Amino acid sequence: MEVKGQLEAVNGIGGRTIFALSTPAENAAAELEKLKGKELKIKVVQYRKGRSLSANALFWHCVDEIAKALRRDRWSVYLSLLRDYGKSTYICVKPNMVDAVKKQWRECMELGIVKVNGKPAIQMQVFFGSSTYDTAEMSRLIDATVEEAKELGIETLTPDQLARMKASSFITGSVA
Repeated sequence: MEVKGQLEAVNGIGGRTIFALSTPAENAAAELEKLKGKELKIKVVQYRKGRSLSANALFWHCVDEIAKALRRDRWSVYLSLLRDYGKSTYICVKPNMVDAVKKQWRECMELGIVKVNGKPAIQMQVFFGSSTYDTAEMSRLIDATVEEAKELGIETLTPDQLARMKASSFITGSVA
């Protein structure tokens, strides 16, 4: 069961944590009653508005058109856009873990050998996939992708159409 709600109270009693959640979902009480007394997997995360299909469709349409213009596959164009305009972080890993890190991240680059506590490590820049982006981050990625498309002579939305789409590109009601 997944619903939008709020954490109302947290109490520590006898080595246990008891918390109260509230939700406007009308059927939540009946659904939760069925789970009472059972062992549960509990995950509480901050609510974020989900990205609309129109924003995602615009982004991937531009990626596809750029790929056609450059005669590249869409995935390599996507990864290039993440490298150029996406969000990333830096990590240091043991040399034998580089391949494992590459399998876990959308895109990453090896930056060189460094010492961590006197031992060799590989410094890497790792890029987050766009599905993890918040409204502002996705808006920047869309803007940059549209600009890249324009530079290649690809017809895109007018500035007004793009502004309207970005304004409505994050909708309420979805749970992330």
